[in-house]
Amino acid sequence: MIDLYTWGTPNGQKISIMLEECGLDYTAHPINIGKGEQFAPDFLKISPNNKIPAIVDQNGANGPVSVFESGAILIYLAEKTGKFLPKAPHQRANTLQWLMWQVGGYGPMTGQFYHFKNLTGKPDFSDYAFNRFKTEVQRLHTVLNKQLEGKDYITGEYSVADIALYAWVKKGYELVPSCTSDLPAPHLLQWLNRVGQRAAVGRGMSVPAV
Repeated sequence: MIDLYTWGTPNGQKISIMLEECGLDYTAHPINIGKGEQFAPDFLKISPNNKIPAIVDQNGANGPVSVFESGAILIYLAEKTGKFLPKAPHQRANTLQWLMWQVGGYGPMTGQFYHFKNLTGKPDFSDYAFNRFKTEVQRLHTVLNKQLEGKDYITGEYSVADIALYAWVKKGYELVPSCTSDLPAPHLLQWLNRVGQRAAVGRGMSVPAV
């Protein structure tokens, strides 16, 4: 049994999707970040960076194992189950580089865009910051669209890269609707539809149920 500490954000959803795809038994524990529950002492013992998601695998190889940071959790679960992360070095590196692309690029840029978007009309709102992050999210959409050309999934086969990116890109494309007309991304949209039709993805996106 795995304890998942999460909230309804893309970083949380990608872990529940992975758990569903792997068929692992887990219990979701909602951590309401709007109420500051991520700063509770008990949660900080599991996630010292006071961020969701985090897991505790009660059936670790040598006893319970706690893991924080969504990218690390995806790799841990992939290695635990032998699923969604190739073993061949070249294929593994290709998958991991797109996972890191989400963790270090797409996720942070979309999060910053969302932050400055919500400051519209406020005294400290920065047009420069808003436009900078909007432009960067658009650029990242074109990068991913090009990568998906001729492929069903990001690296060819469904992997942790697709799982990591789905919830983020779904939100990012909704946040920057101008991409649809200004920077068409047909391969990206087809990929969103393809991944979204997976039953495990639908279940994972609904966690936690609060």
